[in-house]
Amino acid sequence: MEKGHTFTQSLSKILESNKVVSRDEVLAMQKAFEESEKAQFDEFLLDEGLIDESDLLKALGEYYQMPSFDVVGYFFDHNLLTKFPKGFLLREAIVPVEVEDNILSVVASDPSRDGLESSIREFVSYDIVFMVGLKRDICDAVKEFYDRSPAEIDEDQDLREERQLESEAEIIEDSGEPVIKDIDQEE
Repeated sequence: MEKGHTFTQSLSKILESNKVVSRDEVLAMQKAFEESEKAQFDEFLLDEGLIDESDLLKALGEYYQMPSFDVVGYFFDHNLLTKFPKGFLLREAIVPVEVEDNILSVVASDPSRDGLESSIREFVSYDIVFMVGLKRDICDAVKEFYDRSPAEIDEDQDLREERQLESEAEIIEDSGEPVIKDIDQEE
């Protein structure tokens, strides 16, 4: 039996035992998945709105027998993420979360994939522990981290310039010299 079929059957059984879906719904979901063009059952379930992300995360944790981790809204360690190329993180659908006591925690969409740990070791030498997460959320988090929009960059630049001007104004005020206000600023 191919891995994809086993995954679909096992995940369906977990979702049914967790009372997320009924037996009839499981059969309907599996049939719809077989007729769809989606490559992965978990992505199909989310894209079709058949189950909630939290229910899927819990089921994936049970399937892989490890903790699940919701990366949405998590603030990633800049220094840790930049140890890995963006393309690698997206291709592998992983995101490093933290290092503690020389152990790297990594969220992966398929933590059981052959060769994943050795691929990560090409960039870091930590011991690695995996958690499972949703592929689309992992990839969105990586893209968000690496791909800041030009508007965000401009906004940051504007804030830096504003802070610099405020700092210069404070220095002038502290020196006791008269401060000439710009007419445009008074409006």
